[in-house]
Amino acid sequence: MKAFNFFRVLLCFALLNVLNVEAQQKASINYTVSMENPEQQMFQVSMKTSINTSTDFIMPVWTPGYYQKMNFAQSVSNFEVKNKAGATLKWTKKDEDTWTIDATNQTDITITYTVKATRAFVAASYLGTDRAYIIPGALFLYPDGKINQSSSVKINPINNWTIATGLAKVKDQANTYYASDFDILYDSPLLVGPLESLPQFTVKGIPHYFVGYKMGDFDKESFIAAIKKIVESASNLIGDIPYKDYTFIAIGPGQGGIEHLNSTTISFNGAGLTTPEGRNKLYNFIAHEYFHHYNVKRIRPIELGPFDYKKGSRTNMLWVSEGLSVYYEYMVVKRAGLSTEDELFHGFTSNILAYESKPGRHYQSLVQSSYNTWSDGPFGRNEDEINRTISYYDKGPAVGMLLDFKIRNATNNQKSLDDVMRRMYQEYYQKLKRGFTEAEFRAETEKIAGTDLKELFEYTTTTKELDYQKYLTYAGLNIDTITKVLPNSYTGLKTRMRNDSLVVSSVDYQSPAWKAGIRARDIILTTAQTAVNAQSILEIEKTRKADEVIDFNILQNGVKKDVKLKLENKLSRSFNITRKENPTALQRQILESWLTKN
Repeated sequence: MKAFNFFRVLLCFALLNVLNVEAQQKASINYTVSMENPEQQMFQVSMKTSINTSTDFIMPVWTPGYYQKMNFAQSVSNFEVKNKAGATLKWTKKDEDTWTIDATNQTDITITYTVKATRAFVAASYLGTDRAYIIPGALFLYPDGKINQSSSVKINPINNWTIATGLAKVKDQANTYYASDFDILYDSPLLVGPLESLPQFTVKGIPHYFVGYKMGDFDKESFIAAIKKIVESASNLIGDIPYKDYTFIAIGPGQGGIEHLNSTTISFNGAGLTTPEGRNKLYNFIAHEYFHHYNVKRIRPIELGPFDYKKGSRTNMLWVSEGLSVYYEYMVVKRAGLSTEDELFHGFTSNILAYESKPGRHYQSLVQSSYNTWSDGPFGRNEDEINRTISYYDKGPAVGMLLDFKIRNATNNQKSLDDVMRRMYQEYYQKLKRGFTEAEFRAETEKIAGTDLKELFEYTTTTKELDYQKYLTYAGLNIDTITKVLPNSYTGLKTRMRNDSLVVSSVDYQSPAWKAGIRARDIILTTAQTAVNAQSILEIEKTRKADEVIDFNILQNGVKKDVKLKLENKLSRSFNITRKENPTALQRQILESWLTKN
């Protein structure tokens, strides 16, 4: 109870200072957000600006950091425009995301509209009686061609709710924030509610905050100490902290997080800290989102800024922005002293297993998975029975590990992938102030390595099999890639019960079920002339042997069909990573520096 009261006292102090340098500039556009009748889950938005010609106002189709079209304009209703005198102005809907307003001979106008906010998700706005979460790209229109205009946002909270955001606070104006341009505005979500603040900490004199909703009961002092170590580990790796303050914004239980320049919004529940496995998973997750303020927000592919808010910004380089951030989440946590060597190896093994288990590895490269994420999703099309996709979250960190070991070996352990990241940060973010091209990333990496890296970059542009052992040997490591036959047989089917029917969720490409003609969304009526239940497929795989033929009666597109499924052996590779017994001096040096140094 003492700890609880202590954090409550800190709440007011931290939220008054939350990440904000007070802004005094005058904004070109002024937004006001109200949340009357939150049970209706509708935000009321007012936008005031000065225009005197016909102007298009656009709602973004996506929010940076989440590479999917969200079509935010679909949630807008009750759209009205008035001039300075209060007279209604005409407007037309140019397309699904654009409103054209006839403001000829006007000066100041006010646009009002409501936004439906029913989805509690890190990339979507939400309003309920318990809290509000605002994705600016889902609430705020921008004038076409004027993405560089400044803006202010005033929040009218209810129930004495407090606010957490990365936006700068406007001096002497309650609950009002300033953005110098729309890239800053759209990069700065706001969490509003009965928030709790954990103890502030500083790294290199820079304040860091952790503010959240419904975070749960856990040892908050030790947790914040761990987060401080993560920040120190990551910032030591790059050698610079580019922000004036930073806030971790915990939006409540759930899944997912999105990175921002001086904040991150994360789904969070402290209950996950009660087990070593849960603690390691949570630390890795937070390290991933935090490291993104370097890798993607500042070290970025040239396509990722300035953003195309109307169409989305495709790039071939998400394997760098996301895949290498997975790689560095493991390394940052390990070097912070928050994970064991076994936990580190297990993280990489999990990614390799996920990648190697997908038939899509034979069809889609890393750069293709990056570019196609807008249609496939970041983890591939898991429900597509063809499954010709992969996830850059899986293959990316694996390639990152191999690349790092190659650089270390080629330079006699004088250089590493860390040096590449520092180089990209210093040359492209700090000096050139722009993103990098694919060719530039490869050139800089090969310059650091002092050698050609053709095979490593072929791993990103082709479906060539990864030679794990070749590169892990450089660090005195072994990886178990031996194929083993498991006791159970293999159908290639995943099923679920729906309304008392056994429905096929997915079918592995070229599996026994695929060859038999069974597809996702088929309904299995009987197997071996026997009625089915939720355990039917598992029971077949457990009790029947490879080469046995099982009769299936299925309902496919409304038509009953009899098919024969010939079982195969269930094969597996563990990909467990272990130390070699007698490493060379260089192998030992590479491994120890990799585990402990930036």
